[in-house]
Amino acid sequence: MYKKFMQIALNEAKNIKYDVPVAAVVVYQNNVLSVCSNRKEKDIDLTAHAEILAIKDAQKKLNTYILNNCDIYVTLEPCPMCMWAILSARFKNLYFSSYDTNYGAAGSRINLAQIKNSKINIKGGILEECGDKLLNDFFKELR
Repeated sequence: MYKKFMQIALNEAKNIKYDVPVAAVVVYQNNVLSVCSNRKEKDIDLTAHAEILAIKDAQKKLNTYILNNCDIYVTLEPCPMCMWAILSARFKNLYFSSYDTNYGAAGSRINLAQIKNSKINIKGGILEECGDKLLNDFFKELR
């Protein structure tokens, strides 16, 4: 089931034109609740990461800041800012595609879940080749 939702995130990331191609999908009761992509460059807002935008949208739709009955799917392992927001929202599961050995805060570089003493389930590497290709193509074109 998680590959289906990750594919939705990857498809969203493919449509990004000016930002790093990262997208996030929030799922509630096996239904897509929110789909957002990076808008940092577009909005000139360093907090406009896909995860932050998806979390805000889901919280608004459910009228709560606690998302403990939700899962989040991200095309790139969350950075510390996003990971802390994911943990604070109390997501049940975090699924991501590509690992980020530079800034990943779900186990690659650091694991903020250990610091926050969270019960979140984390699974990385879902459709990893697709996520890696998307990022590699973006950065090749940028250079």
